[in-house]
Amino acid sequence: MKFRRKEPEEVTVNLTPLIDVVFLLLIFFMVSTTFTKETHLQIDLPEAGGEISEAQAKIIEVVIGIDGDYSVNGQSLINSQPDTLRRAIVDQASDNRKLPFIISADAETPHQAVVTAMDVAGKLGFASLSITTQQPAEQ
Repeated sequence: MKFRRKEPEEVTVNLTPLIDVVFLLLIFFMVSTTFTKETHLQIDLPEAGGEISEAQAKIIEVVIGIDGDYSVNGQSLINSQPDTLRRAIVDQASDNRKLPFIISADAETPHQAVVTAMDVAGKLGFASLSITTQQPAEQ
């Protein structure tokens, strides 16, 4: 007896449902994503090897000590709270936000103290923010 062999069927995978699911996931993630606008202070860092710039008539200089203590234009503050720093800066600058704002910090100063000073300056609207550096010692 001779049996007929079945011809093998071609095995295929239908990709249409998979593509539909991928598109639905893509649409879901696009719709559910939230976009946040982060604010950043734009600062111009001075070159360490540059020339010494001439001092302008009036500036706001915030000096930060090794312990994170603030001094605004030579006047020490009673504490290192951001609100105290803000009030001292407003007293010195009045309504002039175009004054150059200079931050001088010790090399061992906590990073948070410098960031706090930059944040206060940004919230008050100072546009010209600089951080002082010293020239490297020649070897």
